[in-house]
Amino acid sequence: MMVDRARVVALDKRRVWHPYTSMDAYAKEVDPIVVVRAEGAWLHDADGRSYLDANSSWWVASLGHNHPRLVAALEQQARANCHSALAGMTHPAVAELAEALCGVAPPGLDHVFFSDDGSTAVEVALKLAIQYWAQNGRPARTRFAALGDGFHGETIGATAIGGVELFRRPFRGVLAECFHLPSPGDPGGSQQRAIAALDDLLAREADTIACLVIEPMVQGAAGMWMHDAAFLRAARELCTRNDVFLVADEVFAGYGRTGPMWACAHAGIAPDLLCTAKGFSGGMLPMAATLATRRIFDGFLGGRERAFYYGHSFCGNPLGAAVALEVLRVYDDERILERACPKAARISEAFAAMGSLPGVARTRALGMIGALDLAGDAGYLAGAGWRVYEEARRRGAYLRPLGNVIHVAPPLNIDDADLARLLAIVADSVACVAPGNA
Repeated sequence: MMVDRARVVALDKRRVWHPYTSMDAYAKEVDPIVVVRAEGAWLHDADGRSYLDANSSWWVASLGHNHPRLVAALEQQARANCHSALAGMTHPAVAELAEALCGVAPPGLDHVFFSDDGSTAVEVALKLAIQYWAQNGRPARTRFAALGDGFHGETIGATAIGGVELFRRPFRGVLAECFHLPSPGDPGGSQQRAIAALDDLLAREADTIACLVIEPMVQGAAGMWMHDAAFLRAARELCTRNDVFLVADEVFAGYGRTGPMWACAHAGIAPDLLCTAKGFSGGMLPMAATLATRRIFDGFLGGRERAFYYGHSFCGNPLGAAVALEVLRVYDDERILERACPKAARISEAFAAMGSLPGVARTRALGMIGALDLAGDAGYLAGAGWRVYEEARRRGAYLRPLGNVIHVAPPLNIDDADLARLLAIVADSVACVAPGNA
């Protein structure tokens, strides 16, 4: 298919409002990649150039782009039923998906509420927690707790528990109350300090807190801040002791991104609520889920006035459900988690080696994630990361930074040769913008 690239770019800059983008600078300075085809770990531009997708297109393409089995599942479902509501009806794909998802979930998560993206999966968890306590004897539990510099989505509720100040600032006056705790992954903090702060908070405020929300093992948008499994075990124990719900936001960390299927498995714990999206549908369609324990589910029984009056027109959409179900089958049939292990080791080795490059402050890796901090200004508005981005683009990789944090989170099944090429591009691009080379 021939595409008039100049026309697409002109229309885009005239009409499209891009996320996380200074639109005046975009309109004047950016020559966007115009993706006309995507396959595996590759994005193909209308100008004939191709780019390795280092970040799985915002961490969603866990099985690469256009996996043939997912495309086939989508086509087959589209011929049968593109959409039917879950209001007084059901359909085979959503019922089978719920059963399969509970089968691979941490123990005790027995019920599934479907939504459309990570933000709404978290929003569902927050509303479930608030309403549960309101109608089960603890109506004063109306506040939340979360980690500093955490990110949980874009809805008002999810923004309230987020800890990235740049994202919270415009909405501060309308956000729900949330206690933001020291992060165990903060480079300037400590895990023991984080555990002690959580212990102290719950001892004082458990009667007012509906839930603690955490990104287990890695806080993605914070800058790939990673912490030890001991923090998760402590959080689970403290929430159990104080009867506060623990919510695991596995939107990014789940589906094998950190190694096991769920990041909670590193600590051998199970949350009361678990949120999943992104890799959940293999990057094919907007689809998400919030898993809950039987205790929480039972707290909404006993009369129509106790029901969970929340939902979306596309809740449990048949297309998304069929694809998400096929994702689980592909993970099993193609041994995705097992085969990712040696790839993860290569990412870890490569980023450790990059620690010796000029201008690199620190490196880290976990599962199919590798990250490094560039020296100098920190935060989302730092510019060094974007210089690395431009160098990587010239070399054939899409490497979107998090401020001064350079990271990779490629498809779990990325071809070994493509992974080697990607890691080489990252190293070369970082070296190119080192002090004295920029």
